[in-house]
Amino acid sequence: MKLGFIGTGKITHSVVTGICSSKIKFNEILVSPRNLATARKLAKYNKKVKIAKSNDEIVNSCNWIFLAVTPTVGQNLIKKLQFKSNQTVISFISTITLPQLKKMIKAKATIVRAIPLPPISIKKGPVPIFPPNKKIKSFFNKLGTTVEIKNENLSKNFWSTSGMMAPFYELLNTMANWLVKKGVKKENAQKYITSLFLALSEDAVVNSKKDLKYLVKESQTPKGLNEQGVNELRKLGFYKSTEKTLNSILKRLNKI
Repeated sequence: MKLGFIGTGKITHSVVTGICSSKIKFNEILVSPRNLATARKLAKYNKKVKIAKSNDEIVNSCNWIFLAVTPTVGQNLIKKLQFKSNQTVISFISTITLPQLKKMIKAKATIVRAIPLPPISIKKGPVPIFPPNKKIKSFFNKLGTTVEIKNENLSKNFWSTSGMMAPFYELLNTMANWLVKKGVKKENAQKYITSLFLALSEDAVVNSKKDLKYLVKESQTPKGLNEQGVNELRKLGFYKSTEKTLNSILKRLNKI
């Protein structure tokens, strides 16, 4: 199988890195030369990664083609490419819908939308896909956890939550910096905070079939530190503001 990536930004770098360290079998990966610095890093990372001369070369020679460009670039670029009916096209573009993709691609190719996130580089994290597809589900399950969506409108909700990565990292940064101000060395502060939240996240995954309220309750003791922490943040409106931000991001997506 020959894989091609049109667009060579952060997500392409993360996905290709994950593929190269996974059990996915492939003959070659072609990446577009648009971001030459990133393309060269990937080619250096694995000898099976090659830099294509053009996007046309990728479309003409690859079985699976990944669209990893911005919506603006995608609107102008996709319709100019000559896709084939026996190809699989996987779009990472957040705001171009499946009907729009079909109209742009023209050929009766298999078209799926996917939402990979940067941790896919270490084969971690969820990958929502629409519509459900067994082969693509199997592919992304080797890179993380595939979540199949049956209603395209719901995909916008997943895109909204993906907009909370930077706020999460900022939360970690705030706590690490607080420890530094209290006299802890920065290296130890960041190691402690990141390790703590990794452990909490893994525990949440193990208990993911339970209501998350269970973890909130089980992590507290009467008059304990965690009870104080969650109650004070609730009174300050921390969690309501989080929901407000998600609604704001979704509103923006709905306007596009």
